[in-house]
Amino acid sequence: MNSKTVLLIVILIALFMNLTAQQENEPLDSLIFHAIRVSPKIKLLRSKMEVSSSKIEHGTNLPDPMLTFGLVNMPTNSFSFTQEPMTGKVIGITQAFPFPGGLGVKSNVIAMDTLIVEQEIEDFKNEIRKDVTTLYYELQLVREEKILAAESKALLNQISDVVKSKYEVSQASLQNMIQVEVQITRVQDRIESLIGKENATLAELNAFLLREENSAIDTDEIIPVSGDKYSSTALIKTANEYRPFLRGIQLSEQKSKLMENAADYSYYPNFQVGLQYTQRDYSSVTGQNWNDFLSVVVGITLPLGYGGGYSSKVEEAQYLQSFYREQYSSSVQSLNQSFGKIVAKLHELQIREKLISETLLPQTEQALQASLADYQVGRVDFVNVINAESDILKIKTDLIKIRTEYSKNVVQLEFLVGTEIIDSNEKDNVGLRLNKTETSPRQGELK
Repeated sequence: MNSKTVLLIVILIALFMNLTAQQENEPLDSLIFHAIRVSPKIKLLRSKMEVSSSKIEHGTNLPDPMLTFGLVNMPTNSFSFTQEPMTGKVIGITQAFPFPGGLGVKSNVIAMDTLIVEQEIEDFKNEIRKDVTTLYYELQLVREEKILAAESKALLNQISDVVKSKYEVSQASLQNMIQVEVQITRVQDRIESLIGKENATLAELNAFLLREENSAIDTDEIIPVSGDKYSSTALIKTANEYRPFLRGIQLSEQKSKLMENAADYSYYPNFQVGLQYTQRDYSSVTGQNWNDFLSVVVGITLPLGYGGGYSSKVEEAQYLQSFYREQYSSSVQSLNQSFGKIVAKLHELQIREKLISETLLPQTEQALQASLADYQVGRVDFVNVINAESDILKIKTDLIKIRTEYSKNVVQLEFLVGTEIIDSNEKDNVGLRLNKTETSPRQGELK
């Protein structure tokens, strides 16, 4: 094996390992892709788009020509073809032609339906992305809560062992033992509740993927709150550019303008061109063979528009334009209100996350360590230890809830604007799991 072959194999292995690592680090992206790929509604909308596309062909062609047959100047006394020289058999063909440009504007109107449905598809993909991501974050949260509760239970078991040891030497009461067992039972009840919630969330997420409800889905760690700043004005600008729903409204308004243009053609005449051939037989009266006739007929419609039929089409198109303009303005106003609420919420969560992670959590951890130390030398009752442990569990839980809520609000923003609004490098950052082995006493520390 030569060196070039070896080098090629090494490169291929490196690329494969890199791709595998990316897939492992980005399970959420693959879940979203799978949910979009198998979505029945996406397939339904694509069929709808194909139907709209097919209308362009059969709705904008010339009408079929008309073939006519007839008899002219037939004598009623004999019904003979040879009695009169003007008697003949007629065959004709007639083709209707709309006013020049009429088919083109009609085609443009029908073609807009395809573009509008395409925006429906993109907006529903955007909705699937939001729903799957939200459920994924909820699954992350409940699993992190389970880990915290399990660690809390492990600590309580250590406390229980210490209380039992002290009870044996009459340094703790029976009530102390009962209280710590009650607390352990409460935490176990919470764990069972979280297991049920995890199963329900997992089933709901698998429903998007059309999988069995108990199919395994791995989740990454919860990422910390970012320091990104958001502006309602910038978000509105982004939504105007990327949100498929807003683009769909704009396309609908453009369609109504094309409808008005098409309705204007109702005031123009349409044409019909006909060609007739008259065949005459031998005349028994004159003893002659008469020549056949060829006739050309041109017809023009008179666009009188009885009852205001044409003007009503124009007015309908103008009303639709006004409707879509107001719908767009109303949608932008609603988005602006949503952006204001979400941006304010994100700012609040940023402050709370910083306060808890940098101040409250370290203080609570110190309080727990102090309570443990005082309890071991008999300065405080074990209830103080339990209360300190409950406080730290609650604070840690609040912290991961804040981080999850922040991520879910960012996902909601991305849905409303129709695109990702945070830097890709930000998304690649691995979340910092709470260092539970450092903030909780290790096995054997309680004596």
